[in-house]
Amino acid sequence: MTVSGVSSPSSDPSTLSGQASSLAGNFDTFLSLLTTQLKNQDPLDPLDTNQFTQQLVEFSGVEQQLNTNSYLQTLVQSTQNSQNNAAVSYIGKQITSSGLDSDLVNGQATWSYNAPEAATVTATIKDAKGNQVYTETGKIDAGPGQFNWDGVGSDGTPEPNGTYTISMTATDANGKVVDIDTQTTGVVTGVDLSGTQPSLLIGKQSIKMSDVTSVTVPSSSSN
Repeated sequence: MTVSGVSSPSSDPSTLSGQASSLAGNFDTFLSLLTTQLKNQDPLDPLDTNQFTQQLVEFSGVEQQLNTNSYLQTLVQSTQNSQNNAAVSYIGKQITSSGLDSDLVNGQATWSYNAPEAATVTATIKDAKGNQVYTETGKIDAGPGQFNWDGVGSDGTPEPNGTYTISMTATDANGKVVDIDTQTTGVVTGVDLSGTQPSLLIGKQSIKMSDVTSVTVPSSSSN
């Protein structure tokens, strides 16, 4: 199995850094003013104790805010690193997620579905341009299942690798419409870390980690 490169994250805690720099500047300015005030106070009329205490409290508050920003920046970076590491661990695993698309790779495309009851279903597959390339009608049992397509169109011609979309319409024994929940299934080949949330790549598909409903080890490691 060929694993695509993992892109490096483009997001950084620049906003927190900017806030910390601005706060640090105010902190240094405050310290300089306080020191100058103490050096130049009138010995016969020294700085009021209450006022001096208030300034020290403000001084301490600014220092604590600087430390809080630093800790928060470290926490954000740690959380991001944990998410990235978790996303990379998906590479080579087969995942199922909400969606209608699946990549046809080497004559194999797979969709997962869940039927609330036994039904007669018609599956229609379209290419990326919206052209219908394959249709099949058959019976399915109630519960979860998989629809596997070998990439051969209804005209008997093999379709090229790419992203295809499935739609499944079903009816029960009385002709009543049955809603089929369709999901995407595929092996993760890479990870995109450029967004605010890592995305898993299945071929050209980009799937958010939050959309993943199951993770399994594929039966074969070669595609």
